[in-house]
Amino acid sequence: MSPESPHRTADAVRSPHADAFTDRLKFNADNTFQRELRRRVEDYFKRSGHKQRDSARMYLKTAIILAAFVASYVLLVFFAATWWQGLLLSVVLGIATAQIGFNIQHDAGHQAYSERRGINKWMAMTLDLVGGSSYVWHWKHAHFHHTYVNIDGYDSDISLGALARFSPQQKHYWHHRWQHIYLWMLYGLTVVSWHLHDDFRDIITGTIGKRRVPRPRGKDLAVFVLGKVVFFALAFGLPLVFHSVGTVLLYYAAVAVVTGFQLALVFQLAHAVEEAAFPLPSEPGRMAKPWAIHQLETTANFSRDSRVITWLVGGLNFQVEHHLFPRICHVHYPAISRVVEATCHEYGVPYHANRSLGAGIASHYRWLRRMGRLDPAPTPLVPVLAPQA
Repeated sequence: MSPESPHRTADAVRSPHADAFTDRLKFNADNTFQRELRRRVEDYFKRSGHKQRDSARMYLKTAIILAAFVASYVLLVFFAATWWQGLLLSVVLGIATAQIGFNIQHDAGHQAYSERRGINKWMAMTLDLVGGSSYVWHWKHAHFHHTYVNIDGYDSDISLGALARFSPQQKHYWHHRWQHIYLWMLYGLTVVSWHLHDDFRDIITGTIGKRRVPRPRGKDLAVFVLGKVVFFALAFGLPLVFHSVGTVLLYYAAVAVVTGFQLALVFQLAHAVEEAAFPLPSEPGRMAKPWAIHQLETTANFSRDSRVITWLVGGLNFQVEHHLFPRICHVHYPAISRVVEATCHEYGVPYHANRSLGAGIASHYRWLRRMGRLDPAPTPLVPVLAPQA
């Protein structure tokens, strides 16, 4: 933070270099902590005999999720006879769709599903099946978000324009005073926006947020186009053969809202919470902290003791471990979290964790309310160590 009065508003919390946008940021090169952490995690796998990828548990989980997706879709389109059956099946289909994103596509997109590149590619394309784009996701999430977590202007996942204010460096608008209320409803529209607008805009403009990305060509373009065709056929084309336009739109909306709310919420509980920092470049193109420590300061876990939540969200309640080791299959996160937390304590590095889902939601709510105020309390760029779960 620049050396001014500690009573500056959060809207004014800016680095003297904040306007000097550079395409890339370099992190502090002192990787002592990261090397030791990697050594200890690799030692865990050697001792346990587990493989980091190609887990039998993951293949079984994939079969269960895809079976639930197909069954709920078939029952909804061909067999649902009453409104309550349609609504119930829409909820189940929305949960199964989010499961595909959290578990199958997410691991595969990070090359954490299998040692085989082809299997990762096919599993990553399950996102195209449910209306997203594995190509856009690679750039937006795996590249920009994972490299530049919570850095305004670099991490497009924390930028919703004037709609919301997640970071102290983002401009404050008058309506943000109510964002802790209205955003919960808008989270459900996340997937609708992907389906009907965002992916097409990103491909056509060749940009994601402020960052330019190469437009897909060849096989990548074919997957994008074919994926959209298949999705719209499944979501609208086939159902319209058997049902009215109003019915199809109603149940599409139900599935999309259930899916979107889950996807948006899990991300917000990892990064848009009180425990997470929103650091700035110390000078143009440079961050003061090493990459691994940056990940720890900007990320929080939640519900680490819940096996049910861990299964449902694909281990993304262990976002700390995921950001440090994105190429390790998520079924191993609970085990390696003990190694990560112990190493963090030993090196004096923060390890943020909210005890439960409710605690994570409450922290996100308070952060939204804080960022919605015109003159909130000063916001530390690197917060103190959060209480341990």
